[in-house]
Amino acid sequence: MAKVKVGVNGYGTIGKRVADAILLQDDMELVGVSKTKPDFIAKIASSKGINIYVPEGSEETFENKGVKVSGTIEDLITKVDVIVDATPGGVGAQNKPLYEKHGVKAIFQGGEKHEVAGFSFNAYVNYNDAKRRKFVRVVSCNTTGLLRTLHVINELYGIKEAFAVIIRRAADPADDKAGIINTLEPAIPVPSHHGPDVRTVLDVPIETMAVKTPTTLMHLHALQVKTEKKPNKEELLETFSSYKRILLVSKNLGIKSTAKIVEIARDLGRKRYDIYEVVLWEDSISVKDYSIYLYQAVHQEAIVVPENIDAIRAMFELAEKEESIKKTDESLSIGTLEL
Repeated sequence: MAKVKVGVNGYGTIGKRVADAILLQDDMELVGVSKTKPDFIAKIASSKGINIYVPEGSEETFENKGVKVSGTIEDLITKVDVIVDATPGGVGAQNKPLYEKHGVKAIFQGGEKHEVAGFSFNAYVNYNDAKRRKFVRVVSCNTTGLLRTLHVINELYGIKEAFAVIIRRAADPADDKAGIINTLEPAIPVPSHHGPDVRTVLDVPIETMAVKTPTTLMHLHALQVKTEKKPNKEELLETFSSYKRILLVSKNLGIKSTAKIVEIARDLGRKRYDIYEVVLWEDSISVKDYSIYLYQAVHQEAIVVPENIDAIRAMFELAEKEESIKKTDESLSIGTLEL
């Protein structure tokens, strides 16, 4: 089968990582990416040989800044089989009519509402349900992290009730517009939106609360999960460790913070220190009667990247679930941070 032609609309935090991941796949071709400003990010993409598509009327502005332009954003849409829309939250919904106009499939990100695609995706949970769909939404970083962990627990013991407190980073490292503020900001109203977002993919009772904190590195989750069957800690740890997109770390090795997790990724050579895995502190996993308690960390810049790649394969039926996950994991070296 010919490679699926992919365009990335929005070359920011998520878009540039998805584009790099597409370049590593043997069944996909990156046709190009869109940029709205001729900044250093556009110049870097161009220097890597990536075709740049821009808003109509801004071609000359880009060329004057030394950024070669391959056409307009609408030109890009006409050349691809699927668009990965990585534009800021809410913009994807505005772009959808353009994708419909040209009969192009599209993948939206978690910043869009579930209704934009009518289907929300996680590779572990509902890969097969994404087959042949025209529109798919890959859920947010926090929801992706919650789903991976909750999926395992639900498969083993059934979830009676789940509660999570999400300690959120305030901004991404490169986001100098939002900056870091010296405060803690609770997400109001309560519960937060993360629980309903989980339920768009996995039908389990869950409530969530969230707090924005002055850090850029990662999110931190504190989970309590009540189960239908009595859980076994050893079985749970063994099962977690069998999933490459779940990484177990230990405070006993000095890994006591998100900063240390980032340092592991740096020292082991991960590009941009990207951590595609949800990271669980195995020492924090506690089982008491029918309840499981644990802490986990989510790298907001990277965790959804493999989900986007698997969503493309599912939509075009390029591979079955296990094969796709394996191909994606190997291409991104997922599972290689184990200590």
